Amino acid sequence: MFNEVYVVIITSLVLLIFVMVGVAFLTLLERSVLGYIHIRKGPNKVGVAGLFQPFSDAIKLFTSEQCFPLVSNYLCYYLSPIFSLFLSLLLWIVFPFLGGFYSFEFGVLFFLCCTSMGVYTVMVAGWSSNSNYSLLGGLRAVAQTISYEVSLALILLSFICFIGSYNFVDFYYYQYYFWFLWLFFPLSLMWFVSCLAETNRTPFDFAEGESELVSGFNVEYSGGGFALIFLAEYSSILFMSLLFCIIFLGCDLYSVFFFFKLIFLSFIFIWVRGSLPRFRYDKLMYLAWKSYLPLSLNYLLFFICVSIFMLSLFI
Repeated sequence: MFNEVYVVIITSLVLLIFVMVGVAFLTLLERSVLGYIHIRKGPNKVGVAGLFQPFSDAIKLFTSEQCFPLVSNYLCYYLSPIFSLFLSLLLWIVFPFLGGFYSFEFGVLFFLCCTSMGVYTVMVAGWSSNSNYSLLGGLRAVAQTISYEVSLALILLSFICFIGSYNFVDFYYYQYYFWFLWLFFPLSLMWFVSCLAETNRTPFDFAEGESELVSGFNVEYSGGGFALIFLAEYSSILFMSLLFCIIFLGCDLYSVFFFFKLIFLSFIFIWVRGSLPRFRYDKLMYLAWKSYLPLSLNYLLFFICVSIFMLSLFI
C-alpha cells in the first residue's frame, strides 16, 4: 500500500514539473509566433534562439518587489493567485493515465467542479484589491466565465450520454478507430470557442482589456502575484488544448502524435490571438446565451434520444 502511495506522489510531482515546463515553453512559443505574425523577431537573445527566455522572465518576476495596496484586504489579496494556480494545476490529475495512477470514474464532474471554483479566485482577486478598475475587470471575467461554463457543461453532458461514462479514459476506447471530430464537427467548434472564452483569451479577453480596464482584475498585482496568475492562465490553456484532443481527436497518450496534436491546438490559441480583434461585450453574451445555449441543448436532447433508442434495441 505504501509503495502505491509513493508511486502516486512521485507521479504527481513529475506531472507537475512537466506541466510547469510546458507552460514556460508555451509562453516562448506564443511570443515567437506573435513576433512572426507581426513581422518582427520574437525573443532570441537569452540562450540559444531564446530558449532560456521563459526562465529569465520567471526569475525576474519572482525576485522583483511585490507591492500591496494599503486599502486592500491583505489575506484574500495575497492568497487569490496561489489558489488560482493550485486549481489550474489540480485539473491535471484527471489526465487519463491508462496505467491507473489515479482512479477517476467521475473525472468529467471533477473537471467541472474545479473550473467552477476558478471563478471565485478571479472574483476575490478583483474585489480584495479594493480598486474600481480591478473590481470591474473581475465582474466582467466572472460573468463571461459563468456564461461559457454552461455551454462547456452541456457539451460534456452530451458526450456522457453518448458514451455512458464520466471517465475520460473511455474517450480513448470509443475513439480507437474513429475520431469524434468527424462525427461532431459543429460541437468541436463550439467547444473551442467556449475554451477561448473560458480562459479569457483573444477575442474574448474582456477581463484583461488593456484599452478599457487597465489590465482588468490583476491591475494591482505585481511581481510574484502577477506571475502566479499568468502561470494559472497558461496552465489552463494547455489543459483545455489537452481536453480538446481527448474528447475530439483520440486519446492515445502513449503516442507521440497525440502530443503533436496538443501542440497544434495550443498554436491555434496563439494564432487566434494574433489574427482577431476583440469582440464587443454584448456580442459575447449574445453568442453564449442566444446561440450556443440553444444549440448545445438541442445536441444534448439528440444524444439522450439516441442513447434511449440504443438501450431499447438491446433490451
